[in-house]
Amino acid sequence: MAANDASVPTIGPTINYDDFCKVDIRVGTVIRAEAYPQARRPAYKLWVDFGAGIGVKKTSAQITAHYRPDDLIGRQVAAVVNFPPKQIGTFMSEILVLGFPDAAGEVVLIHPDRPVPNGGRLF
Repeated sequence: MAANDASVPTIGPTINYDDFCKVDIRVGTVIRAEAYPQARRPAYKLWVDFGAGIGVKKTSAQITAHYRPDDLIGRQVAAVVNFPPKQIGTFMSEILVLGFPDAAGEVVLIHPDRPVPNGGRLF
C-alpha cells in the first residue's frame, strides 16, 4: 500500500496527559433503548445510567447493525460525558457512546469485560 492510501491507519497528533484528561470517558449501564425511526441513518435512542453525580444521560447511537434495543438493556458501555449536548433530529444527545468499526465499518461497542461501578472514569 502507498503511504498516502486512505485505508492505512495513521496515529493522531501527539498529546500530553493533560489533553487526555480533558476527555471525560465514563462507564454506564443502558437502562432504556428504543428505535429512532426519524434519524437520517439507522439509529437507536439510548438512556445510560452513570450513577450518582452524573445520573442518566441520553444519546442517539448508530449501532443497529450488531445490536437490538432489548439486547442493550443492562449492558455497560463507555461514553464521553463532557461534550456539549447536540441536537440529532428531534432528539437531544448528551453523550457519545464509544465503539470501534468492524471490517464493514459498523460500530462495535466498547465495554468492560467485568462489571464495574457506574460512573467510573477511564484512565
